[in-house]
Amino acid sequence: MRVPLSWLREYVDLPAGVTGRELAEKLIRAGLEVETVEQLGADLKGPLVVGEVLSIEELTGFKKPIRHCFVNVGDANGTGEPQEIVCGARNFKVGDKVVVVLPGAVLPGPFPIAARQTYGQTSAGMICSARELGMGDDHDGIIVLPEHYEPGTDAIELLELVDEVLDIAVTPDRGYCLSMRGVAREAAAAYGLPLADPALLDVPPANSFGYLVKVADPAGCDRFVARTVTGIDPGAKSPIWLQRRLQKMHVRPISLTVDITNYVMLEVGQPLHAYDRGRVDGPIQVRRALAGERLTTLDGAKRELSTEDLLICDNSGPIGLAGVMGGASTEIIDPVTDPETGEVTGSTEVIIEAAHFDPVSIARTAKRHKLPSEASKRFERGVDPEAARAAAQRAVDLLVLIAGGTAEAGVTDIAAPHPVRTITIAADLPDKVAGMVYGRETVTRRLQEVGCSVAGADLLEVTPPTWRPDLTDPNDLAEEVIRLEGYDNVPVRMPTVPPGQGLTAAQRRHRRVGVALAGAGYAEVHNYPFLGAAAFDGLGLDADDVRRRTVKLVNPLNDEEPALRTTLLPGLLGALRRNIGRGNTDLAIFETGLVFLPEAEQQVAPRPAIDRRPSDEEIAALNAALPRQPLRVAVALAGERLPSGWWGKGAQASWADAVEAARTVARAAGVELTVRQGQYAPWHPGRCAELLVAGTDRVVGHAGELHPRVIKALHLPERTAVAEIDLDLLSADGERTVEGPAVSGYPVATQDVALIVDAAVPAAEVEAALREGAGELLEAIRLFDVFTGEQVGEGKKSLAYALRFRATDRTLTADEASAARESAVAAALARTGAVLRGA
Repeated sequence: MRVPLSWLREYVDLPAGVTGRELAEKLIRAGLEVETVEQLGADLKGPLVVGEVLSIEELTGFKKPIRHCFVNVGDANGTGEPQEIVCGARNFKVGDKVVVVLPGAVLPGPFPIAARQTYGQTSAGMICSARELGMGDDHDGIIVLPEHYEPGTDAIELLELVDEVLDIAVTPDRGYCLSMRGVAREAAAAYGLPLADPALLDVPPANSFGYLVKVADPAGCDRFVARTVTGIDPGAKSPIWLQRRLQKMHVRPISLTVDITNYVMLEVGQPLHAYDRGRVDGPIQVRRALAGERLTTLDGAKRELSTEDLLICDNSGPIGLAGVMGGASTEIIDPVTDPETGEVTGSTEVIIEAAHFDPVSIARTAKRHKLPSEASKRFERGVDPEAARAAAQRAVDLLVLIAGGTAEAGVTDIAAPHPVRTITIAADLPDKVAGMVYGRETVTRRLQEVGCSVAGADLLEVTPPTWRPDLTDPNDLAEEVIRLEGYDNVPVRMPTVPPGQGLTAAQRRHRRVGVALAGAGYAEVHNYPFLGAAAFDGLGLDADDVRRRTVKLVNPLNDEEPALRTTLLPGLLGALRRNIGRGNTDLAIFETGLVFLPEAEQQVAPRPAIDRRPSDEEIAALNAALPRQPLRVAVALAGERLPSGWWGKGAQASWADAVEAARTVARAAGVELTVRQGQYAPWHPGRCAELLVAGTDRVVGHAGELHPRVIKALHLPERTAVAEIDLDLLSADGERTVEGPAVSGYPVATQDVALIVDAAVPAAEVEAALREGAGELLEAIRLFDVFTGEQVGEGKKSLAYALRFRATDRTLTADEASAARESAVAAALARTGAVLRGA
């Protein structure tokens, strides 16, 4: 909403020295969002005057038409002699009054004006167009003024070229501020000044002589005011002051009747529509559209109507989309001048509509037809239903005053009953909300400034004004008092924070995992949780893969990614690919986040009431309708894990690094992992590790190298390795207590053992058997060699382990260490079918 300061002063007698920026600060303190304060004509300098064209000489021999003119500018040039000006515009004639800028002046830009030689003539000034004066974008021709202005009159004051305009971003709950009336009320309250309400007019009561209107849908239209003006001069034009006010509001002047309806809408906030009475067939009707009906709107578009659309109709059918845009069939006819007789023809009788429509209905119609308008923007935010009569009267008065029309005595006013809304509020509620004392007198005064009626003492009975549909409960009223008293006056106090329990166990685990991976050299990334079928295709998942079963969004941000993720890998690999594309070839990244797994049977979430807290049963039903959302962590590696340098060649990232990252996560979560070979898309079937919680068969994730087809499809480097772990599954049994290692001062005894097993036997299973058989003397076990070949036989592999034995209370003898080794080997032979190599 643009607010010219000169116009605002008509309703609020602001102090003479108040600038636009000072007013903006006051309005911002009151809660309005003033985005900019535009200084119109700040770099404009006169002389800029009215001129009368005395003669025109058409110059020939140039690429475009050029006119050499003499213009009477009165005494503005200091001599009283006609001013010699060269001009290329064609829309004026001898005798017309125009706007002339003289040498020494400066136009907006800045653009200094001086006398110069051009097209073989002297041009001492310029005849101006609207764009050259900063009045708008119209540059088709120069400004032609009404005949009654005297040459030499100051055009800067006449055209109101110097002004300040506030640009206010009006929030949806402040629809009343989409008018000069609403902003003036805020300014009056901010300065403690009286308001000259433009809607306080003497309006004749409704009678039976008004134009016949039938409202078939009172829920959609609860008020309809119609007034008729006859005898309008079709040649009457909008006066300069009216055009300038519209231009400052970024509204293009069109014709007198249309300009007046726009002007009243901006002034009072009530959208109006004018119909050519001669083109309206019979009574006006307000109803919903019928199936198959069409309407050609003022923009020339032919629209298929929905049965939910609210229409203005006559006997011929629809003549307007209620509250959105009028129809072309009853449009006000632009005046046309007969070139021979000079007679002007056009609309001479108009019907003024001032109605109040249901905000939801108007908003849906405007969205359905993709037809936002100034009228719909106001109706969908809430328009004062009591302003309709005054707005119609204001439009009638202007048509009579400017166009010489006659207001018919008939007044149509159809109004549905409106229940009076009364809110009970404790007089000290604003004190309690703000934490400071305002007092009953201040609370009452501020609510009255808003427009409320207030009665009572300690308990106030408040009736909000009709233009504030957003005031519905005591807290709304408390907010009005606090904002008008100034948010900056509310004391700053730190809240008393009750003692808490700190982070939950899950939050602490989440942080430890992130810190551990960062310490291991991984960089954290965050990705959107949305994906589409293309992501699963890139991972090579089968059509029946459970991860393809997703939760779909009703209104996705991107039609190509309409679902919530069931795995972290698509987003993580996308981040990997983008970084590699920007030259980061050696990468180790990780992400922690939720995935969304739909239940086998989808449940419909209930809609609890908004006037009370949901019951425990309703909350349980809401939770039951949600998908499972486990927390996962995923890592991805590409390029060199250890960099190359003068010390030699580095080490490429491999599946082993992904497995070690999984172990890092498990250690941070206080859980021990068991690793065995697995097959799971999108991993390479021969380089995929299945991750289990030690001592259980619970699979918590996978790690390894991506399948070559996936790497090719996603344009990733060869041997890219990834891991993904379900943190909730990982810690499902709780965290084990971390115990510090026992430190023994006695020497260690090391024994090596090499076992031959079937190639299909996991090394983790052999290690578990050795660990169990060795007993409590075993301090550590490490796999240091894996060998396959003719020496061990086809389908076999040799696993070599280093066993470290140590006692805490004595030095082990060779026999004790050997006995522990033999016990470990025996357990491995019994459980895995292993054979001691070399036996």
